[in-house]
Amino acid sequence: MSTDATSRAATGAPHPAPEEARHPRALAPGNLILTVVLSVFGAVVGVQLLATLGVTPSTSLIGALAAMTLARVPLVAFRGFRSVHAQNLAQTSISSATFGAANSLFLPIGIPFLFGMDDMVVPMLVGVSVAMLVDAWLLYRMYDTPAFPAKNPWPLGLAAAEAIRAGDEGGRRAKVLGLGLVTGLAGAVFSLPMSAFGVALIGGFGAMAAFGAGLLFTQYADPLFGLDLNGMYLPHGMMIGAGLVALVQVGRAILGARRTNAARARSAGAPEGAEEGARRLGRSMRLGFGAYLVISVLLAFGTGAATHMSPGMLIGFLVYASVAAFLHELLVGIASMHSGWFPAFAIALITLLLGILIGFPPEALVVLSGFTAATGPAFADMGYDLKTGYLLRGENADPAFELEGRRQQLIAAMIGFGVAIVVVLVSYRMFFDNGQTAPIDAAYVAAIKAGPSVETAEHLALWAVPGAIVQLIGGSKRQLGILLATGLLITTPMAGWMVAAGIAARVLVPRLLGRDVKGDLEVFAGGAIAGDALYSFGNGVFKAAK
Repeated sequence: MSTDATSRAATGAPHPAPEEARHPRALAPGNLILTVVLSVFGAVVGVQLLATLGVTPSTSLIGALAAMTLARVPLVAFRGFRSVHAQNLAQTSISSATFGAANSLFLPIGIPFLFGMDDMVVPMLVGVSVAMLVDAWLLYRMYDTPAFPAKNPWPLGLAAAEAIRAGDEGGRRAKVLGLGLVTGLAGAVFSLPMSAFGVALIGGFGAMAAFGAGLLFTQYADPLFGLDLNGMYLPHGMMIGAGLVALVQVGRAILGARRTNAARARSAGAPEGAEEGARRLGRSMRLGFGAYLVISVLLAFGTGAATHMSPGMLIGFLVYASVAAFLHELLVGIASMHSGWFPAFAIALITLLLGILIGFPPEALVVLSGFTAATGPAFADMGYDLKTGYLLRGENADPAFELEGRRQQLIAAMIGFGVAIVVVLVSYRMFFDNGQTAPIDAAYVAAIKAGPSVETAEHLALWAVPGAIVQLIGGSKRQLGILLATGLLITTPMAGWMVAAGIAARVLVPRLLGRDVKGDLEVFAGGAIAGDALYSFGNGVFKAAK
């Protein structure tokens, strides 16, 4: 057992003992060297797998395992990695570099390349790099606010935290986690999406039911009912309707939290800091929209797209691109927070389809698709990493320590993103020369070349109505509309059945083994998700190397 675990066992506190109250620094030499090395590895692997297989693996646990391994080396230089918080910094940096390099950078710049606008690639890379950094910073600002509460599942973050805790504490927790890990690996070997099973064990019941329903309907709509959901634009329309309602719900949550907290403060004489979460969310949304507006201006003029639009259309494009990027970020964040899955590619396609219907020229649509695709992945990944740190730091048991830990995680993430920018800058030409881009880029280019369609507009408007209704019924806490649309947009075979199995297990197991087993179920779920992620990572690397 590590010194962290020993101290907590002695004090009985869920947060660090006073002598350990200073959080490890991300810029300390040992941590900095490890985060840079891990970030280079994560960025290279992320781009390679996205270009060859079309997927981006979760490398978070790889970073944690690397730090744990170094902690076992009997040298003074590696002693600091025994801290779970140092391990948290390591997994934060590598996951940021992986998703940043692949999803936020390499994917967007492939769109102008495939469209034959090679001169737009570098300006696009500059713009999406800034968008990625803003994306992560906004989640850091919005984390643990009414829109993105720390207590919500953030499943991949929980899985990483349970793995780190098990390695630190050992005992029963390690055994339960190990059982989940083996289960996840075994299921993944047989092509079962075990992360869906694990997520269903810990996510909100209503949200998971909606997510599973969407997944099952997508899998069987065509073979059983002869329905081409994508051809009908049913999932896309549902997400549009649910997304618009969700945006209104976020606004209402901000106003409601401010009024409630202000009333409590006046009645109890509490300081105005009681409404800080709602204020921080409101300020962050204003700053985020402003930042995205500036980035859209830079992209429009830097790529030359602005020269293909009249002044009026240019203004409309800048406003729409900013709103689309911001809404894309929020929807991806909400979906990932509840389900651990985020349909970033599909939501970016939705914003592109709407841009096509508005009538923006092809050059502007290329910029729009790359810009919106760049926002969301870094936002979601930052949420997972902060959830891991939140759990490891005792779930805000020491508020000052929690805030300091988040700041250090932000620094570690920015190191990862910085490395990602360099890796993509020096490697993208090699991939493009070999004809390799993110596979989804071809779908964006095909949609732009196909042009506007009245039939598409009608389908999107039609299915937006039930999406909005479901989101209204579920409310801002359950996010039923967003999760249903997320399930409809994901086409992973058997995922719906694995969610159903997870929901059944969380109902039946406590009845059979007693309510005390609930905590073990969460640890087991973390192991199952981790096992699936590790197998997917290893299998992906093996296939890419062949």
